[in-house]
Amino acid sequence: MQILDNEYKQWLFELKSKIRSSQIKATLALNAHLVSFYWELGKMIAEKQKTSPWGSKLLDQISKDLKVEFPEMKGFSVTNLKYCKLFYLQFTNSPQVGDELNIISPQAGDDYLFSLLKQIPWGHIKLIIDKVKDNKVVQFYAQQTIENAWGRETLALQIKSQLFARQGKSITNFKNTLPEPLSDLAQQTLKDPYVFDFVTMFPKMKERDLEKQLVTQISKFLLELGKGFAFVGQQYPLEIGEKEYFLDLLFYHIKLKCYVVVELKNTAFIPEYTGKMNFYLSAVDTLLKQDDDKPTIGILLCRDKNNIEAEFALRDINKPIGISEFLFTEILPEELKSSLPTIEEIENELLNRTDTSDE
Repeated sequence: MQILDNEYKQWLFELKSKIRSSQIKATLALNAHLVSFYWELGKMIAEKQKTSPWGSKLLDQISKDLKVEFPEMKGFSVTNLKYCKLFYLQFTNSPQVGDELNIISPQAGDDYLFSLLKQIPWGHIKLIIDKVKDNKVVQFYAQQTIENAWGRETLALQIKSQLFARQGKSITNFKNTLPEPLSDLAQQTLKDPYVFDFVTMFPKMKERDLEKQLVTQISKFLLELGKGFAFVGQQYPLEIGEKEYFLDLLFYHIKLKCYVVVELKNTAFIPEYTGKMNFYLSAVDTLLKQDDDKPTIGILLCRDKNNIEAEFALRDINKPIGISEFLFTEILPEELKSSLPTIEEIENELLNRTDTSDE
């Protein structure tokens, strides 16, 4: 006999939710234990190498012996043992490495950083060890990984695009137009510059062409905008005084609880842009904003800007506006950049080809 009444369905739903919650907690606890173990393993290796005469051969021998003793366990390759050692050396002032998962608290220092690292997978930590040396920056990427549930590839992309250096750097007037702490939260939501390396450039590219590409690849665009942006519409119509106006892109930010108007300018910033944006924000606040919504925010994305000019342009604007640049060019790894030919080398190659063809 199958039980299908509503009371049972609700009880079953709650039971499934509890089981899933327990599974997540068990996974987090297991991950915390693994990360703590790797730190301790790295400590033991680093200390033994200080006093032993075997040097790098020590890792080869440890790897062989541990694999024989624990054939069912992974993580004892020479490469992973090297990462364990690097992990210990980079976070050598993090003494609290117990099995239990530390609860995140607003304390500073290495203990807090280590509590964050124990909540992200070992593969993420190895990537951070490879790419990030400043522990303040490590803490930023660890927090972002936890808050946004980033996979390893997404974390790699954010590190490559230097998110830490770009976050919160937009020129804004939020301090004067938004109350605390909303102004600080909104400031940290914006970046400068935005990197649209998924957009294909072509000659005489217009703003509408850029807009279409961003909407076509909306998932990548939302990833670059950051957590909390919900897409509302493209060329969103507003009727004002018997005349129709169109917003390039309209979003709603779930965390800030406000509409966000994004205007794309495939040119350098000019002060007139802020006046038009101020007009749009007034219209959205009147026509779309609900009583429990916060003031609408505007983001002007331009190909270039002068920061002093942008600050002056925002000085007496009464609506919250941020001004940022955007880039198309994909950010290349340093090792790839070094392998690319210089302008002089290209010119010399062309000259050589011309000389050969003349013979």
